[in-house]
Parts: sequence; structure tokens; C-alpha cells
Amino acid sequence: MPDRASTLRRRNRITASLPALGLSALGIVFGDIGTSPLYTLKTVLSLAGDKPDPATILGALSLVIWTLVVVTSLKYVAFAMRIDNDGEGGILALMSLLGVKRRHRPAIVAVGLFGAALIYGDGAITPAISVLSALEGLDIATPSFAPYVLPGAVLILMALFVIQPLGTSRIGRAFGPIMALWFATIAVLGAWGIARHPSVLAALDPTRGLSYLFTGGAAGFLVLGGVFLCVTGAEALYADMGHFGKTPIRLAWSAVVFPSLVLNYAGQAALVLDGAPTSDNIFYRLCPPGLLVPLVVLATIATIVASQSIITGAFSMTRQAIQLGWLPRLPIVQTSEESYGQIYVGLVNWLLMIVTLGLTIGFAKSDNLAAAYGIAVSVTMLMTSGLLFIAMREVWHWSLPAAGAVAGAFVAVDSAFAAANLEKIADGGYVPLLLAGMVYGVMLVWHLGAQAVSARLQETVVPIDVFMARITRGRIPRVPGTGVFLTRTQHDAPPVMVWHLKHNRALHDKLFVLTVVIDSVPWISDDERLKVEEIAPHFWRATARYGFMERPDIPAVLAKAHVSGCAVDLEDVTYYVAHETVVPREDGKGLPRWVEALFALMQRNSVHVSDYFKLPRDAVVEIGREISV
Repeated sequence: MPDRASTLRRRNRITASLPALGLSALGIVFGDIGTSPLYTLKTVLSLAGDKPDPATILGALSLVIWTLVVVTSLKYVAFAMRIDNDGEGGILALMSLLGVKRRHRPAIVAVGLFGAALIYGDGAITPAISVLSALEGLDIATPSFAPYVLPGAVLILMALFVIQPLGTSRIGRAFGPIMALWFATIAVLGAWGIARHPSVLAALDPTRGLSYLFTGGAAGFLVLGGVFLCVTGAEALYADMGHFGKTPIRLAWSAVVFPSLVLNYAGQAALVLDGAPTSDNIFYRLCPPGLLVPLVVLATIATIVASQSIITGAFSMTRQAIQLGWLPRLPIVQTSEESYGQIYVGLVNWLLMIVTLGLTIGFAKSDNLAAAYGIAVSVTMLMTSGLLFIAMREVWHWSLPAAGAVAGAFVAVDSAFAAANLEKIADGGYVPLLLAGMVYGVMLVWHLGAQAVSARLQETVVPIDVFMARITRGRIPRVPGTGVFLTRTQHDAPPVMVWHLKHNRALHDKLFVLTVVIDSVPWISDDERLKVEEIAPHFWRATARYGFMERPDIPAVLAKAHVSGCAVDLEDVTYYVAHETVVPREDGKGLPRWVEALFALMQRNSVHVSDYFKLPRDAVVEIGREISV
């Protein structure tokens, strides 16, 4: 039976045209980086001083433009997007490719997981800073609106998180056209600003930025922390590659997003060269007064789109981490039959809402949030560069000098940004780092607990030949129907079957032992999904493989086995699963007590195995057992 998710994914890739995919990518992929002109240049120039001189303005603009070129166009679009894990991108997919799929490397896995955790940390800040920056334009239009900016941002953000359970498939169709209008608008505004002071185009010379960087002393170096804000959404280009493919994202970036961003940043700098103040939002100074309110409305909508992309990305990354065994099973709701990426994870949604609203209220202004923004993503990008070096050597088979030169340049740039961002820790940068540390801690505890449980189970397994001999010798009665036993073991008799036999002293006429394996690839083709072996008359052992972007469906697997010749009785199936209760070991050889307690808490609150594997509730038998770890 074809897997519905993979079928839809292939169908969408084939039927969707390149322009349509490019338009969709504008709405999903580029929301974060596309709304960065609202706050980036303002933050950079505020770090440079109250009244920046022309050399400072042109130097700062040059750094912004060439950061977009080096980090986004070269590192991500030209290089990173060429390295994929069966079409999927992002630091988790890259980690799976290099640290699990090709060989087992705990250090690479740890780096990839911590990089993913860091994205959660900055993901909570993105909606807050984006919506606040958009609404702050009301200060320029009508100063009397100033007291309502913060309450308005809180209401908008709260509404955004509250509607997530409803699904966003319909709204999502409008994201592309909205962002296309946004990029066209900021490009026109930027061109108007450049026309007022064309000399700003001198910033296209990279030596302007380098000169300012190396002659500005400590202040010039710390400006990099603000410059980095222009590429905080660049990681999304790589992470969302599996949804749209490489070509549509590259097309949208090169033809629309990059030119629009450069024009707008240059237009803002031109106004400052012309004498515009830097104390308020420079972005809105580009707009004619009569159109300011409509621009604020458009900017607010664009930041909502950007925030939605962050939330959706958090849901998708959570599902990947669950499938890879680094997070407990959480309830995942598919909100659209048309798109596998349209999901809702309630716990992640509400936790993100609490943190985002807390940051919005606590920092109150986008300027304050900018001091905490970017530090986590800069470290993630540095980790990605390190993984790219390994990929260049092992996937592309580049020589050490070639890989070292290219990846080394990316590492040098990312290291400079990360070092400059470290200055933000005292001003709120500790918030995303603290959040990332908590997420990584949860991942680590869950993985350690799962490994301990698996090791304890292996100590009590019964070889399959011994088990079969016991059935024959004991003349165990067989009852009509098919018994399906889910197990982690791939060779020995499943503990759940052993316990069932011990307590019930009978077995079904037909036995089907199934192990579900989540591979370190996003998708598994239908012909590789299932492997079945008959180890005795009417006794089959099967392995069902899934990618980390798929959700296991055991009844569908059983139907596929029946079609392929396995004589299971689909009309009379009973599923047997183990209900494990984790308790501490008393011999002093187990996990630390706090790790065991945390793992046990997560396990008790994880999604029931029946729901995770889509088992019919009226055909499931649970067998309880205690596991000491």
C-alpha cells in the first residue's frame, strides 16, 4: 500500500510549476529574513553612535550587503543546499546524514542536536521582535499611538498562537502573494531612498565594510552583532529545502528577495546620509506620510507571516526529533490532507506562546529585543559550517586543502559573528541560550533513558529457537486469529510475547512480530518499507522502516504484508504492546536518580504507543511491566 505522505509529496513536486513553488517559498521560507529591514540597520547604526558619519554609514551598509552575499548567497544557496539528506535540508537532516546514516558519530549528533535546540531559543524571539518593529511605525504616523504598540503586539501574537490548532492551510495559500507584495513594496521604497542620495551605492564596494570593521576598534567589531540580524532567517532556506526543492528557493532568493533587501537597506542608509534621524525606525522614514498607515498594516501582516513560518518550523523540527528518538512522543495533529508539513504540536505551541509573550512584555521595545537576538542562530550557523566541512570531505570527496579553504572561510565569518554576539549575553542574550540549554537537556535525558531501557530489555531476551522449542515442548494451545507483537528486538523473541505466553498460556494461530525502525533519512520508498521473513509455519518476523519525516502506520504495514503473500487474518487481528513503567535500579548501576525521574515523567506523559502507531483502540492488548534503569 503506497504511503500517503510520500505519494502526496512526490505528486506535489511533479505537478507544481516552478513559478508557483517560488511564490509559495516567498511566503514560507523568506518571512524572517524578509522582515529584517524593519530593525537591522536601525540596530547597527545605534551601535555605531548617536550621529554616525558618512564613512560609518557606508561601512555599516557594506557589511550588511556583503553579509547577505557571503552567508546567504554563497554559504547556504550555493553550497549548503547542494548537500541534502534524500532531498531534506537543515541541521537535523545534515546531522542524520553525517552522524548516523554514514556512520555512528556521537559528537556530530550532539552538535546537530544542540544546533537544533538553539533554533528553538531564537525562534521565540523572532515573532516578538518582528511584530513590535512593525507596530512601532505607528509612533511616526501618530505619536499618540505609542502607548498602544505593546498591547497591540501582545494581542496579535496571542491571536497567532491561539489559531494554530485550526490549521493554516487556507491562510498559507495567501502567504506567497502577501510576501511578494511586501518585497515589491520595500524594493520601491528603497529605490526612492537611493534616488535621493545615489552616492550610497558606494557601499557596494566590500572594502568600505572591511575598512570600517578593521579601523573602528572594539566598537566596529561589536557592530557585527547588529549586522548579523540581516541573515537570522538564512537557516530557513536550507531547512525548508525539502518542502519546495532547491531551484524554487534559489530562484525566489536571487530574483526577488536579495535585490529587494539590498535596495531597501541602501535606501535606508541614503536617508541617513541625507540627514534623517536614527533615533526612531529608519525603515518607515522611507514611506511618504500619506501611505505610512497602510505600510504599517502591510508590515504587520508580513511579520505575522514570518512568525507563522517560525512556529511551523518548530513543529516540523519537533517531529523530526521525535522520529529520531531524541524527544518523547508528543501528540501531533495533521491539519491538512494536502500538505504533510501542515501539522500542529500543542505542547510546543503553548510553550512558545508563553515564552514569546513573556519576551514581548519583558523587553517592551524592538531595540531591547535586538540586544538578545541572533546569538543562538549565529552559533547554529557556526555548527552548520563545521558539518559542511565534513560533508565536503565525505560526500563530495574534496581534498583537504579545498574543503579547508571554503569551509574555513565560512567558519571564520561565522566565528566573527558569534564572537560579536557574545557581547549580548548580559543584555538578554542569555534568554535564547537558556531556552536552548533546556531543550537540549530534555533531548539528552530522553535519549539516555531510552538507551537504558533498551539495554535492560536486552538482558532478558529469549533466543527465538529456545522460545519455539518451548512452544512445541509445552504443547501450547493455539487460538484462531492473528497476534501482532510490537517489539524493539530484531532477532530474539519479543519480551511482550514471552510475557503473554507466561500469563495466558496460549498463542494465536498466526503470529506476526513487528519491529519499527526509524532510519536517518527523511523518506523510505514503498518497495523498501517492509521486510518479512517466515521463521516457522504461520510465524512471521517483519521489519517496517520509516524516515524521520514520516509517521508509522502499523495497520497499513499489515495490509501490505498480506498483499505480498503473508497469510495473516486481517479480519481478526489483536495487537500486543508493552506498557513500561520506569523505576530506579537498586544496585547502583543505573542512571542518576534525577535523570531517571525526569525520563519517567516524560515517558508517563508521552503519546500512547497505540496512537503513535495508529493502532485501532478496540484491538489492542497492553501488557504492563516494570523496567529498572
